[in-house]
Amino acid sequence: MLRDFLAAYYGIQAQKKTVWYGAEGFMDSNYVYFTISAKQKEIIHMEQAALAYYLYENHCPQIAIPVPNSQGEWYTKYNDHYYMVLRADHTIPANNSRHGEQLAAFHLTGAAYQYEPQTISSYGQWKTLWIDKITAFEKKIETEADDHPNAYYRLLMDSLPYVIGISENAIQYMQETESEPRFHEADQGTIVFRRYNGQFKHRALWVTDLAYDHPSRDLAEYIRIKLLEKKDPMTQIQKFLADYQRVRPLSIFSWRLLYARLLYPIHLFDMIERGFSADQSETVYADLSALLEWQPVYEKRLGSFFENAGIDCKDLQIPVLHWL
Repeated sequence: MLRDFLAAYYGIQAQKKTVWYGAEGFMDSNYVYFTISAKQKEIIHMEQAALAYYLYENHCPQIAIPVPNSQGEWYTKYNDHYYMVLRADHTIPANNSRHGEQLAAFHLTGAAYQYEPQTISSYGQWKTLWIDKITAFEKKIETEADDHPNAYYRLLMDSLPYVIGISENAIQYMQETESEPRFHEADQGTIVFRRYNGQFKHRALWVTDLAYDHPSRDLAEYIRIKLLEKKDPMTQIQKFLADYQRVRPLSIFSWRLLYARLLYPIHLFDMIERGFSADQSETVYADLSALLEWQPVYEKRLGSFFENAGIDCKDLQIPVLHWL
């Protein structure tokens, strides 16, 4: 289907089938082509496409860029659905730079992008978005629990006061951080990932992963993954941050944003959101239960985060939550 679709609507003769990260594509001599569904996200996709083309034209050949069809249109209707085609270069040599340095260089490039997107930007909005998320999730959970009186939603209702409590702690810390005067040019908005998990090790960066925000978003989301791992992650985190700062040093404001974001339980919200659309409550029950059981370890590691990162909070007058 995909091969015929590419030939009929894009004039692309790609014969060899391949699979990258679970996505089916077709290759020609230089590129791999993939399709994504538009699903009423045209504005989001076009803002992401603008970021992707900017990155592609500014030394980021790893990005998979959207390509227009034979009529010059970005979206193609096929079997009553609209699709966009992405093109990734499969001839790019591996980038052997250190991970933290790669991300810092990416942020440097992204910070030079001159137009802040409207739909996919969260820059300066964390506190508002976090408050909105708590409100929406609390209402949704209570409604779903009434409609689905099973073990998963009982666990969710039991853990809801904790999730709300720690979220409110993060929001309060964020509110205090907004008045932090120690910031510099590296605190301007940049191109980031929706959830950064080390994508630079992949052969392609997906346009649908792109967003616009403060660079500490990517740092926090990668460190969050490490804090949730079973083995001690502190050495890896130290190296990652040291490599990043060789290219792009962090301000006190950045450190505080990073800490606030790690405090806000985005990993729990992501898991809960997954549960809303899951068919198997037993699976999401086991996953949520395991994540909640690990949360004390996560909090303990976060409590020593600054110390392990070589930051003297007392000397630098960075407030921390002493209950962690």
